[in-house]
Amino acid sequence: MAHQARKRFGQHFLTDEGVIDAIVRGIDPRRDDKMIEIGPGLSALTGPLLNALDHLTVVEIDRDLAARLRSSHSPKRLTVIEQDALTVDFSALGNGLRIVGNLPYNISSPLLFHLMSSAEQVRDQHFMLQREVIDRMVAQPSSADYGRLSVMLQSRYRMVKLFDVDPESFDPPPRVVSAVVRMVPLPETRHKPASAKAFEQVVARAFAQRRKMLRRGLADWTPSIDWDALGIPATARAEELSVEQFILLTDHLLDKGVLAG
Repeated sequence: MAHQARKRFGQHFLTDEGVIDAIVRGIDPRRDDKMIEIGPGLSALTGPLLNALDHLTVVEIDRDLAARLRSSHSPKRLTVIEQDALTVDFSALGNGLRIVGNLPYNISSPLLFHLMSSAEQVRDQHFMLQREVIDRMVAQPSSADYGRLSVMLQSRYRMVKLFDVDPESFDPPPRVVSAVVRMVPLPETRHKPASAKAFEQVVARAFAQRRKMLRRGLADWTPSIDWDALGIPATARAEELSVEQFILLTDHLLDKGVLAG
C-alpha cells in the first residue's frame, strides 16, 4: 500500500535518481562510517547508503514508515530510532558521527540548533533543506541573507552549499527550491566566546532589530561598550559584523559584567 505523505511531518519524498546519486557521491560513505540518517521516509537515500555501509541508524517519527523500515531490513544492518529528531540526544550515539538527511522544512532551523549541542561528536553533516535556509546559513556579512542563523552556525561549522534541487525531484513537490549543504564542525581550537549562552543572547538581540544601528538595538548595553577598542564603528548594524566581531563583543560585555556567563 502506497504511503500518503503527511503534512504535519513536512513529508516530501525524494524520487529523482540523479539527485539521489549526487547526494550519495557528496556524502562519499565508507563501510565502517557511523552514519545517522534523519527522516529516511521511503528509503530514497537509505537504500543507497546501506549498499555502501555495514550499518546505518535512522531517526523516523512516522510510526508507519518506521515499521516499514524494520520489516524491510535486518536489525544487524539497520537500527530504527522511532522518535522526533528534535528530542534525540545525538551525542549519546557515539563519536565520529556522520549525520545526513532530507530534513523536514517545517523544523529545519530548530533542528540545526538542536544538533549544535552534539557538534563535538560529529564528523560532518549533509542535509537537504529549503534553498532559502541554506543561503542564509552560508551568507556573508553585509548581505541580505546574513542574520542570526548565519552567525550562530558559522561560529560552529564550516559550511558549503553543494547544489540546488528542483521541486519536481520530490513527491509531492514542495513549493520551494531545495538545496544540499555540507557542514563540518570547526575544531576545538577555533576562537569561541567565553560563554555560548551569552553569545546566543547577544546575536539574538542584535538581529531582533537588524535595521537599527547596534548602539540603539543593544540599548541599555551600549554605555558599557568601547566601540573603538573593539574596532567596531558605533554606527554599525548587526548585519555588518563578522562572526569574529560578535565573539569579541560578547566577551567584552562579559568582561564589563553586563552579561552573566
